[in-house]
Amino acid sequence: MEPPNTNTEAAVGLLDHAKTLRLHTGNLVNRSRLKKKCPSSPSEELQDCIQATLTEWFSSVQVSSEGFPDILYCSLPRETDAISPEEREELKVSVKLFLCDSVQSSIRDAVEMACQTLAVSQLDSVIIAPPGTLEGDTQTLTDLQPAWEELEALVRSQRIAAIGTSELDKDLLEQLYNWAQVKPSSNQVNLASCCVMPPDLTAFAKEFDIQLLTHNDPKELISAATFQEAVQGGTQNLNIADWRLEWVLRYSIIVKSRGIIKAKGYLVNARKASP
Repeated sequence: MEPPNTNTEAAVGLLDHAKTLRLHTGNLVNRSRLKKKCPSSPSEELQDCIQATLTEWFSSVQVSSEGFPDILYCSLPRETDAISPEEREELKVSVKLFLCDSVQSSIRDAVEMACQTLAVSQLDSVIIAPPGTLEGDTQTLTDLQPAWEELEALVRSQRIAAIGTSELDKDLLEQLYNWAQVKPSSNQVNLASCCVMPPDLTAFAKEFDIQLLTHNDPKELISAATFQEAVQGGTQNLNIADWRLEWVLRYSIIVKSRGIIKAKGYLVNARKASP
């Protein structure tokens, strides 16, 4: 009879007890296992990262003397992207935060986890991607205001230097700009949906010094079903409880003088679904 797999037993015990799951993929630039195939989309990249990180964590984790925590951190010790004080001035830390629900504390939690993970006191820029609206609904200023107020508080406390938006048309960007105390410094536009930057948006952004950026992220970065599939795949398809994704943070660490990405990774936060 084979001896029990203590790592698996430890991992299952930790996951069974935990109420919150926090996962750090580590630096994707250096992850050779993800270079075997090139992800076709940001969604596929994230799914691969979650599954690969959980697979490695699952096979190596051990229960510490502290027992079973309510908040479980899944990361690989060697996969650190901590920035040393000596190199901080040479690097820019850019973040995009995808909110999967409307809990505003998610923004503060995500920013704090990013600062701790990267060993920095401040993020240079944070772009917010709020939860998607219901089919047929359009995003309004009222939808944006709670998240923006939380971002403004983080700017005032010097956790974030600059804040930006995603997928706002000229009218909504203008409304946000006029209302906000801390003005948006950037707005991301998905060229797959418009091919060319709308002239009115370009003119407004130029007048008020808002940087227009392009991106290729889908409206829903990862669906609940795909996230659960990644968790199941990374935990050997054991009967692990359902986890509800709350937010995903993607960070890039850029060498300012050369414009190259030194590190890129994801932080993921999920809460155990109520039975």
